[in-house]
Amino acid sequence: MNRRNLIKALLSLSGLSLAGCGWKLGNVRANATTSEQRDQLYLYTWTQYADDKELLKTFTAQTGIKLFADLYESNDIMQAKIQAGGGGAYSVIYPSDYVVQKMVEKGLINEIKHNLLIGVDNLFPQFQNPPYDPNNRYSIPFTWGTTGFIYNSEVITTPPDDWDYLWKNREKLNQKMTLLNDTREVFGGTLKMLGYSYNSKNESELKQAYEKLKELKPSLAGFDTDAWRNKILAGDLLVAMCYSSDAIKLTKENPKLQYAIPKSGTSLWTDTLAILKSAPNPTGAYAWINYLLQPEVSAQLSLRQSLATPNRAAFEQLPKQIQTKPTLFPKEEVLAKCERLSPIGEAEEMYERYWTQLTSA
Repeated sequence: MNRRNLIKALLSLSGLSLAGCGWKLGNVRANATTSEQRDQLYLYTWTQYADDKELLKTFTAQTGIKLFADLYESNDIMQAKIQAGGGGAYSVIYPSDYVVQKMVEKGLINEIKHNLLIGVDNLFPQFQNPPYDPNNRYSIPFTWGTTGFIYNSEVITTPPDDWDYLWKNREKLNQKMTLLNDTREVFGGTLKMLGYSYNSKNESELKQAYEKLKELKPSLAGFDTDAWRNKILAGDLLVAMCYSSDAIKLTKENPKLQYAIPKSGTSLWTDTLAILKSAPNPTGAYAWINYLLQPEVSAQLSLRQSLATPNRAAFEQLPKQIQTKPTLFPKEEVLAKCERLSPIGEAEEMYERYWTQLTSA
Protein backbone atom coordinates (compact mmCIF):
# COMPACT_ATOMS: atom_id res chain seq x y z
CA MET A 1 0.00 0.00 0.00
CA ASN A 2 1.45 3.37 -0.95
CA ARG A 3 1.47 6.42 1.31
CA ARG A 4 -1.58 8.15 -0.19
CA ASN A 5 -3.67 4.98 -0.07
CA LEU A 6 -2.64 4.30 3.52
CA ILE A 7 -3.74 7.77 4.58
CA LYS A 8 -7.02 7.34 2.68
CA ALA A 9 -7.58 3.99 4.37
CA LEU A 10 -6.92 5.46 7.80
CA LEU A 11 -9.24 8.36 7.13
CA SER A 12 -12.01 6.16 5.77
CA LEU A 13 -12.07 4.37 9.11
CA SER A 14 -12.90 7.70 10.75
CA GLY A 15 -15.22 9.07 8.05
CA LEU A 16 -13.26 12.31 7.69
CA SER A 17 -14.30 14.93 5.16
CA LEU A 18 -12.35 17.68 3.40
CA ALA A 19 -12.16 20.87 5.48
CA GLY A 20 -10.09 24.02 5.87
CA CYS A 21 -7.06 24.18 8.13
CA GLY A 22 -7.25 25.63 11.60
CA TRP A 23 -4.26 26.43 13.80
CA LYS A 24 -5.06 28.13 17.07
CA LEU A 25 -3.29 28.58 20.37
CA GLY A 26 -4.87 27.91 23.74
CA ASN A 27 -8.03 26.51 22.15
CA VAL A 28 -7.60 22.89 23.14
CA ARG A 29 -10.77 21.41 24.64
CA ALA A 30 -11.04 18.19 26.58
CA ASN A 31 -14.76 17.77 25.89
CA ALA A 32 -14.79 17.47 22.10
CA THR A 33 -17.55 15.28 20.67
CA THR A 34 -16.81 12.00 18.93
CA SER A 35 -17.34 13.66 15.56
CA GLU A 36 -14.98 16.50 16.45
CA GLN A 37 -12.38 14.03 17.66
CA ARG A 38 -12.36 12.35 14.25
CA ASP A 39 -11.84 15.43 12.11
CA GLN A 40 -9.72 17.48 14.47
CA LEU A 41 -6.20 16.80 15.65
CA TYR A 42 -4.81 18.50 18.73
CA LEU A 43 -1.04 18.79 19.10
CA TYR A 44 1.14 19.86 22.00
CA THR A 45 4.35 21.10 20.44
CA TRP A 46 7.37 23.37 20.80
CA THR A 47 6.81 27.06 20.10
CA GLN A 48 9.20 27.07 17.14
CA TYR A 49 7.44 24.25 15.26
CA ALA A 50 4.07 25.93 14.78
CA ASP A 51 4.75 28.63 12.21
CA ASP A 52 4.71 26.76 8.91
CA LYS A 53 1.18 27.52 7.67
CA GLU A 54 1.76 26.04 4.20
CA LEU A 55 2.67 22.71 5.77
CA LEU A 56 -0.50 22.74 7.84
CA LYS A 57 -2.80 23.77 4.99
CA THR A 58 -1.45 20.99 2.77
CA PHE A 59 -2.02 18.38 5.48
CA THR A 60 -5.62 19.50 5.95
CA ALA A 61 -6.21 19.53 2.19
CA GLN A 62 -4.88 15.96 1.91
CA THR A 63 -6.63 14.51 4.95
CA GLY A 64 -9.56 16.73 5.91
CA ILE A 65 -8.21 17.00 9.46
CA LYS A 66 -8.13 20.43 11.10
CA LEU A 67 -5.07 21.05 13.24
CA PHE A 68 -5.07 22.83 16.58
CA ALA A 69 -2.18 23.27 18.96
CA ASP A 70 -0.98 24.43 22.31
CA LEU A 71 2.67 25.42 22.57
CA TYR A 72 5.31 24.93 25.23
CA GLU A 73 8.87 26.18 25.60
CA SER A 74 10.42 23.41 27.70
CA ASN A 75 10.15 19.68 28.28
CA ASP A 76 9.55 20.40 31.98
CA ILE A 77 6.42 22.43 31.23
CA MET A 78 5.09 19.80 28.84
CA GLN A 79 5.69 16.90 31.24
CA ALA A 80 4.13 18.71 34.18
CA LYS A 81 0.95 19.44 32.23
CA ILE A 82 0.59 15.90 30.90
CA GLN A 83 1.28 14.30 34.28
CA ALA A 84 -1.24 16.61 35.95
CA GLY A 85 -3.90 15.33 33.56
CA GLY A 86 -4.06 18.49 31.48
CA GLY A 87 -3.37 16.77 28.16
CA GLY A 88 -6.62 14.90 27.62
CA ALA A 89 -7.38 16.52 24.26
CA TYR A 90 -3.91 16.09 22.76
CA SER A 91 -3.12 13.21 20.44
CA VAL A 92 0.47 14.03 19.40
CA ILE A 93 3.24 15.51 21.53
CA TYR A 94 6.88 16.35 20.69
CA PRO A 95 9.04 15.11 23.60
CA SER A 96 12.82 15.33 23.40
CA ASP A 97 14.81 12.11 23.39
CA TYR A 98 15.51 11.63 27.11
CA VAL A 99 11.92 12.60 27.93
CA VAL A 100 10.60 9.73 25.79
CA GLN A 101 12.15 7.25 28.23
CA LYS A 102 10.66 9.06 31.21
CA MET A 103 7.17 9.16 29.69
CA VAL A 104 7.35 5.46 28.80
CA GLU A 105 8.25 4.66 32.41
CA LYS A 106 5.27 6.69 33.61
CA GLY A 107 2.92 4.96 31.14
CA LEU A 108 1.99 8.19 29.34
CA ILE A 109 2.64 7.32 25.67
CA ASN A 110 1.52 4.50 23.43
CA GLU A 111 3.69 2.00 21.64
CA ILE A 112 3.94 2.92 17.96
CA LYS A 113 2.17 0.60 15.51
CA HIS A 114 4.81 0.47 12.80
CA ASN A 115 2.49 -1.34 10.40
CA LEU A 116 0.52 1.92 10.16
CA LEU A 117 3.58 3.94 9.17
CA ILE A 118 5.26 4.53 5.81
CA GLY A 119 8.76 5.96 5.53
CA VAL A 120 10.47 4.89 8.76
CA ASP A 121 13.04 3.05 6.64
CA ASN A 122 13.97 6.42 5.08
CA LEU A 123 15.52 7.53 8.36
CA PHE A 124 19.29 7.59 8.79
CA PRO A 125 20.44 4.34 10.51
CA GLN A 126 21.28 6.12 13.77
CA PHE A 127 17.68 7.35 13.96
CA GLN A 128 16.12 3.95 13.21
CA ASN A 129 17.48 2.44 16.41
CA PRO A 130 18.29 5.37 18.73
CA PRO A 131 19.64 4.66 22.24
CA TYR A 132 16.82 6.59 23.92
CA ASP A 133 14.11 4.47 22.21
CA PRO A 134 15.41 1.26 20.59
CA ASN A 135 13.73 0.56 17.23
CA ASN A 136 11.57 3.67 17.70
CA ARG A 137 9.18 1.63 19.76
CA TYR A 138 7.45 4.67 21.30
CA SER A 139 8.51 7.65 19.19
CA ILE A 140 9.49 8.79 15.70
CA PRO A 141 12.36 11.32 15.28
CA PHE A 142 11.17 14.70 13.99
CA THR A 143 14.30 16.85 14.01
CA TRP A 144 17.66 17.07 15.78
CA GLY A 145 20.31 19.59 16.64
CA THR A 146 22.77 21.03 19.14
CA THR A 147 22.69 23.57 21.95
CA GLY A 148 24.99 26.57 21.73
CA PHE A 149 25.13 30.36 21.55
CA ILE A 150 23.66 32.92 19.20
CA TYR A 151 25.57 36.20 19.29
CA ASN A 152 25.70 39.65 17.70
CA SER A 153 28.84 39.55 15.55
CA GLU A 154 28.83 43.33 15.01
CA VAL A 155 29.51 43.87 18.71
CA ILE A 156 31.20 40.59 19.65
CA THR A 157 34.16 40.16 17.34
CA THR A 158 35.52 37.09 19.16
CA PRO A 159 32.84 34.35 19.01
CA PRO A 160 31.71 32.60 22.22
CA ASP A 161 33.53 29.42 21.33
CA ASP A 162 33.05 27.60 24.63
CA TRP A 163 31.00 27.61 27.84
CA ASP A 164 33.57 29.52 29.89
CA TYR A 165 33.23 32.51 27.53
CA LEU A 166 30.26 33.74 29.57
CA TRP A 167 32.23 33.78 32.80
CA LYS A 168 35.34 35.33 31.25
CA ASN A 169 33.30 38.12 29.63
CA ARG A 170 30.55 38.64 32.18
CA GLU A 171 31.38 42.31 32.76
CA LYS A 172 31.10 43.13 29.06
CA LEU A 173 27.97 40.98 28.78
CA ASN A 174 26.34 42.20 31.99
CA GLN A 175 22.53 42.03 31.56
CA LYS A 176 23.11 41.35 27.86
CA MET A 177 23.05 37.53 27.95
CA THR A 178 20.51 34.81 28.75
CA LEU A 179 20.58 31.10 29.50
CA LEU A 180 17.86 28.65 28.56
CA ASN A 181 14.97 28.10 30.95
CA ASP A 182 15.90 24.41 30.98
CA THR A 183 17.29 22.66 34.04
CA ARG A 184 19.20 19.88 32.28
CA GLU A 185 20.64 22.05 29.50
CA VAL A 186 21.90 24.81 31.80
CA PHE A 187 23.43 22.46 34.34
CA GLY A 188 24.66 20.19 31.54
CA GLY A 189 26.61 22.94 29.79
CA THR A 190 28.15 24.07 33.07
CA LEU A 191 29.07 20.50 33.99
CA LYS A 192 30.69 20.12 30.57
CA MET A 193 32.72 23.28 31.18
CA LEU A 194 33.97 21.76 34.44
CA GLY A 195 35.04 18.58 32.64
CA TYR A 196 32.10 16.43 33.73
CA SER A 197 29.32 14.66 31.88
CA TYR A 198 26.15 16.45 30.79
CA ASN A 199 24.36 13.60 32.60
CA SER A 200 26.31 13.62 35.87
CA LYS A 201 24.56 12.08 38.89
CA ASN A 202 27.35 13.07 41.25
CA GLU A 203 26.14 15.65 43.80
CA SER A 204 29.62 17.04 44.35
CA GLU A 205 29.92 17.77 40.61
CA LEU A 206 26.42 19.21 40.45
CA LYS A 207 27.10 21.45 43.43
CA GLN A 208 30.21 22.80 41.70
CA ALA A 209 28.07 23.60 38.64
CA TYR A 210 25.51 25.31 40.88
CA GLU A 211 28.20 27.48 42.50
CA LYS A 212 29.51 28.52 39.07
CA LEU A 213 26.02 29.42 37.89
CA LYS A 214 25.28 31.33 41.09
CA GLU A 215 28.43 33.34 40.37
CA LEU A 216 27.19 34.13 36.84
CA LYS A 217 23.53 34.82 37.66
CA PRO A 218 23.85 38.54 38.61
CA SER A 219 25.18 39.21 35.09
CA LEU A 220 22.30 37.40 33.36
CA ALA A 221 19.28 39.11 31.86
CA GLY A 222 17.34 35.94 32.72
CA PHE A 223 16.61 32.28 31.99
CA ASP A 224 14.68 32.30 28.75
CA THR A 225 13.83 29.79 26.02
CA ASP A 226 11.59 31.94 23.85
CA ALA A 227 11.54 35.74 24.42
CA TRP A 228 15.28 36.09 23.76
CA ARG A 229 14.58 36.06 20.00
CA ASN A 230 12.96 39.49 19.91
CA LYS A 231 15.44 40.86 22.44
CA ILE A 232 18.51 39.88 20.45
CA LEU A 233 16.95 41.17 17.22
CA ALA A 234 16.28 44.48 18.97
CA GLY A 235 19.86 44.67 20.24
CA ASP A 236 18.90 44.25 23.91
CA LEU A 237 20.95 41.04 24.12
CA LEU A 238 24.41 40.23 22.78
CA VAL A 239 24.52 36.50 23.55
CA ALA A 240 21.82 33.90 24.19
CA MET A 241 22.13 30.20 24.95
CA CYS A 242 19.74 28.52 22.54
CA TYR A 243 18.88 25.51 20.40
CA SER A 244 20.48 25.39 16.96
CA SER A 245 17.11 25.26 15.17
CA ASP A 246 16.08 28.62 16.67
CA ALA A 247 19.46 30.23 16.06
CA ILE A 248 19.75 29.25 12.41
CA LYS A 249 16.34 30.76 11.63
CA LEU A 250 17.42 34.08 13.10
CA THR A 251 20.79 34.07 11.34
CA LYS A 252 18.87 33.87 8.06
CA GLU A 253 16.69 36.79 9.13
CA ASN A 254 19.60 38.90 10.36
CA PRO A 255 23.12 38.03 9.07
CA LYS A 256 24.84 39.93 11.88
CA LEU A 257 23.64 37.16 14.21
CA GLN A 258 25.80 34.03 14.22
CA TYR A 259 25.60 30.62 15.94
CA ALA A 260 28.48 28.91 17.73
CA ILE A 261 28.75 25.36 19.09
CA PRO A 262 30.89 25.08 22.28
CA LYS A 263 34.15 23.43 21.27
CA SER A 264 34.40 21.29 24.42
CA GLY A 265 31.07 19.68 23.54
CA THR A 266 27.39 20.25 24.08
CA SER A 267 24.09 18.38 24.02
CA LEU A 268 22.95 16.52 20.94
CA TRP A 269 19.18 16.49 21.06
CA THR A 270 16.38 14.90 19.07
CA ASP A 271 12.78 16.07 19.22
CA THR A 272 10.31 13.31 18.47
CA LEU A 273 6.68 12.60 17.70
CA ALA A 274 4.77 10.46 20.19
CA ILE A 275 1.14 9.46 20.66
CA LEU A 276 -0.37 9.87 24.11
CA LYS A 277 -2.18 6.94 25.70
CA SER A 278 -5.15 9.24 26.20
CA ALA A 279 -5.12 10.33 22.51
CA PRO A 280 -8.72 10.99 21.37
CA ASN A 281 -7.73 10.75 17.67
CA PRO A 282 -5.00 8.11 17.17
CA THR A 283 -6.01 7.69 13.53
CA GLY A 284 -5.32 11.35 12.88
CA ALA A 285 -2.08 11.04 14.83
CA TYR A 286 -0.78 8.36 12.47
CA ALA A 287 -1.86 10.42 9.46
CA TRP A 288 0.15 13.39 10.81
CA ILE A 289 3.26 11.30 11.49
CA ASN A 290 3.04 9.71 8.03
CA TYR A 291 2.69 13.15 6.49
CA LEU A 292 5.84 14.38 8.24
CA LEU A 293 7.75 11.23 7.24
CA GLN A 294 7.33 12.07 3.54
CA PRO A 295 10.80 13.03 2.22
CA GLU A 296 9.48 16.05 0.33
CA VAL A 297 7.70 17.36 3.44
CA SER A 298 10.73 16.80 5.67
CA ALA A 299 12.99 18.49 3.10
CA GLN A 300 10.70 21.52 2.95
CA LEU A 301 10.80 21.75 6.75
CA SER A 302 14.59 21.85 6.57
CA LEU A 303 14.55 24.58 3.95
CA ARG A 304 11.80 26.76 5.40
CA GLN A 305 12.36 26.29 9.13
CA SER A 306 16.08 25.44 9.17
CA LEU A 307 15.44 22.12 10.91
CA ALA A 308 17.97 19.30 10.63
CA THR A 309 16.14 16.32 9.20
CA PRO A 310 16.73 12.77 10.48
CA ASN A 311 15.27 11.56 7.16
CA ARG A 312 18.00 10.42 4.76
CA ALA A 313 15.69 10.55 1.72
CA ALA A 314 14.79 14.13 2.64
CA PHE A 315 18.45 15.06 3.24
CA GLU A 316 19.31 13.86 -0.27
CA GLN A 317 16.77 16.31 -1.69
CA LEU A 318 18.43 19.32 -0.02
CA PRO A 319 20.78 21.66 -1.93
CA LYS A 320 24.49 20.96 -1.37
CA GLN A 321 25.00 24.25 0.48
CA ILE A 322 22.37 23.17 3.03
CA GLN A 323 23.75 19.63 3.40
CA THR A 324 27.20 21.05 4.18
CA LYS A 325 26.07 23.86 6.50
CA PRO A 326 28.09 23.13 9.68
CA THR A 327 25.65 24.78 12.09
CA LEU A 328 22.73 22.73 10.73
CA PHE A 329 24.56 19.47 10.04
CA PRO A 330 27.76 19.59 12.18
CA LYS A 331 30.85 17.64 11.19
CA GLU A 332 31.54 14.27 12.77
CA GLU A 333 34.44 15.60 14.87
CA VAL A 334 32.07 18.12 16.47
CA LEU A 335 29.36 15.54 17.10
CA ALA A 336 31.91 13.20 18.67
CA LYS A 337 32.27 15.62 21.60
CA CYS A 338 28.53 15.94 22.15
CA GLU A 339 26.36 13.96 24.54
CA ARG A 340 22.72 13.00 24.46
CA LEU A 341 20.75 13.92 27.54
CA SER A 342 19.64 10.75 29.28
CA PRO A 343 17.28 10.09 32.21
CA ILE A 344 19.06 10.50 35.54
CA GLY A 345 16.62 8.67 37.81
CA GLU A 346 16.63 9.74 41.43
CA ALA A 347 19.24 12.42 40.68
CA GLU A 348 16.48 14.43 38.99
CA GLU A 349 15.26 15.55 42.40
CA MET A 350 18.76 16.84 43.15
CA TYR A 351 18.83 18.83 39.88
CA GLU A 352 15.43 20.35 40.63
CA ARG A 353 16.52 21.36 44.12
CA TYR A 354 19.60 23.19 42.84
CA TRP A 355 17.61 24.71 39.96
CA THR A 356 15.00 26.10 42.35
CA GLN A 357 17.73 27.58 44.52
CA LEU A 358 19.42 29.12 41.46
CA THR A 359 16.33 30.64 39.81
CA SER A 360 14.53 31.82 42.96
CA ALA A 361 17.52 33.37 44.76
